[in-house]
Amino acid sequence: MISHIVCFRFLPGVTWDDPRAVEAERISRGHPEHIPEIRTWSVGRNATPREAAHDFAVVGLFTDRAALERYQSHPDHQRGVRAWKELSTWVVVDLDGSEGALLGGPGPAG
Repeated sequence: MISHIVCFRFLPGVTWDDPRAVEAERISRGHPEHIPEIRTWSVGRNATPREAAHDFAVVGLFTDRAALERYQSHPDHQRGVRAWKELSTWVVVDLDGSEGALLGGPGPAG
């Protein structure tokens, strides 16, 4: 399994009051309706006002790298890329469970 994590940071002057931000969020939330490769999908706005925090994140789970590649080339994903590119920068991490990443494992005992 591949856990695909993307964190978006608004460009200077962009806030959630910008209709483009709301539209980009709507597109991202709707990806599972259009892209069958998505196994699980979590999205949301940042909930803490820390300077290091990003503004929005998505976390998707994919069966394997081939499924992730199909997602990345899917027209609905590309529509989201175009929407976010207008108003943000982002960072991506893809964790591969077959290469030792712990995906959805238990937290520390206690």
